[in-house]
Amino acid sequence: PSATGQIPNERFAEVAAIGEIALDGGLRPNRGTLGLAEAAWNAGAHTLLCPFDSAPEAALVGELVVHAVRSLTEAVEWARGTSQPSRAVAAAPDFGGEAEHDLAEVRGLAVARRALEVAAAGGHHLLLVGPPGCGKSMLARRLPSLLPSLDDTEARVVTRLHSVAGVRPPGRGLMRRPAFRAPHHSVSRAGLIGGGSPPRPGELSLAHQGVLFLDELAEYPRSLLEALREPLESGEAWIARAAMTVRFPAVVLLIAAMNPCPCGWLGHPRRSCSCTPTDLARYATRVSGPILDRLDLQIEVPALTSDELLRVAPGESSATVHARVLAARARQRERGGLNAMLSNSALRHCAMLDRAGARMIEDAVDRGGISARAVHRALRVARTIADLAGEERVSAMRLAEALQYRAYEARRFVAR
Repeated sequence: PSATGQIPNERFAEVAAIGEIALDGGLRPNRGTLGLAEAAWNAGAHTLLCPFDSAPEAALVGELVVHAVRSLTEAVEWARGTSQPSRAVAAAPDFGGEAEHDLAEVRGLAVARRALEVAAAGGHHLLLVGPPGCGKSMLARRLPSLLPSLDDTEARVVTRLHSVAGVRPPGRGLMRRPAFRAPHHSVSRAGLIGGGSPPRPGELSLAHQGVLFLDELAEYPRSLLEALREPLESGEAWIARAAMTVRFPAVVLLIAAMNPCPCGWLGHPRRSCSCTPTDLARYATRVSGPILDRLDLQIEVPALTSDELLRVAPGESSATVHARVLAARARQRERGGLNAMLSNSALRHCAMLDRAGARMIEDAVDRGGISARAVHRALRVARTIADLAGEERVSAMRLAEALQYRAYEARRFVAR
């Protein structure tokens, strides 16, 4: 209509329009509304026309005047000046998510609960190993309740990722709670890392600033797990295409769970393991050493007896642990970032060991078979444990607790 003179060109000065046109002329919401609205503002647009359902999300770009229209006819009427849709109001912040799962609901499992707290405080990746029904998934789903809410910058990035992936209902506000993503082990590489045409974020990036839960870790294709190595280190997922390379942020807290053996009952107090030595040896190779190295905390979760479940007192609530996590993270911010991300030089400065601690490290390397990478990760965990206790120095006691959280890896080394 503008090209044919039916609508004055000046009506489109500093105006952008987004949306999908249906066959009947109606306007449908599109993926990536927040990102498109931000791009429109950055390109110089002051007014945005968009589908009615997308308007609350587009209005999150506060400086932009957003008008919601339901059809192409309404858009033309606005352009001609015969109607004036009301200005859209930004959606309220979205505090939904996994916060409703409280850690107090988990009975017993003191070591695993403690590991969850350490993981949340320092941003450390966590592996839970135990038989079916011991509480691994229950623990994992309570990890987001220990994490801080997202700040404005984080919330915008996370909301933009979920919007462009099309996994978020239109019209919702900024996501303030950390995401919890739990892809099935049958997920494709594109589904996990990202891909498609045009490229879209995968589960890894949808868990940005939140939790990525990989249940039944040993059932994932080894090639898929290996594809996680670089993103877990860099905090970015790169998608290469012939015409372009796309980078999606992927700073995640990974929590993985697996059975101790193929049948699941190895070490169970009331069930017998039916696996052969060959089965056990093959199972031990399903998750590579480099992937295990990246899992700072590796916890064996025991099966509780009915007596233990009934008699043990409820543990601390998520709110209580959450407060300690926030305090520990505040100490880390003073040093420049979470302990899991500390460079080796920064680690040497803030996690200096006394003679007893140095001997403990030497013994762990010589007898436990842990790698140099694992040593540095144990030191980062020890630094986090000290932060939770409000201590300036990393004592041998804190280091001993950190090394305890790599016991599964050490036993795996001995078994080989």
